[in-house]
Amino acid sequence: MISLREALPADGAPASQDRPDPGGHGELTVLALRARSGTGEALDSLFALTRDDVARFIARRVDPAWVDDLTQETFSRALRGLGRYAGRAPVRAWLFSVARHTVADRYRARNRTPRHDPVDAWAGSATLAEPGRFDEYLALLDLLDALPEDRRTAFVLTQLQGVPYAEAALATGVPIGTVRSRVARGRRDLARMLREAA
Repeated sequence: MISLREALPADGAPASQDRPDPGGHGELTVLALRARSGTGEALDSLFALTRDDVARFIARRVDPAWVDDLTQETFSRALRGLGRYAGRAPVRAWLFSVARHTVADRYRARNRTPRHDPVDAWAGSATLAEPGRFDEYLALLDLLDALPEDRRTAFVLTQLQGVPYAEAALATGVPIGTVRSRVARGRRDLARMLREAA
């Protein structure tokens, strides 16, 4: 397995397409770009360094029995899409986006599968009596997609993924005040859209 130090250029500086990032996103981006160009060791290291984060991200959204399978599917999709990764977003944010789509696809596929249980076995089920949390999740995704890209990125990074404002500013290449402003405007836009939908 290649070390992060070996993944950097000989002078130790991040690659030119890499934004400086004290949280390690720059080093992961270097690994992703090397993996994209066919370096197998970089790919192995990239996945080893991000697998736990992706699994935790997925675990908060699905039944525990699905986590390993969906984590594997996320990395399979990421591998297929690696050629399109250009380093403009932090690697973890990109992987979380792939994971989010993987989870959504699993729920959609599951809902298309017909039930074979007799009606009596599930008619009084608590899962049917509870509000559809996944429907709310999909509705939130639709609302987030309606935000302008800069506000959506700032909101998702800081409010959903828990990235500190300073790191979000580095990742997006704008001042921290701009990130705060985008988050506030995004929150206001989401509240307005929720009122209009009610």
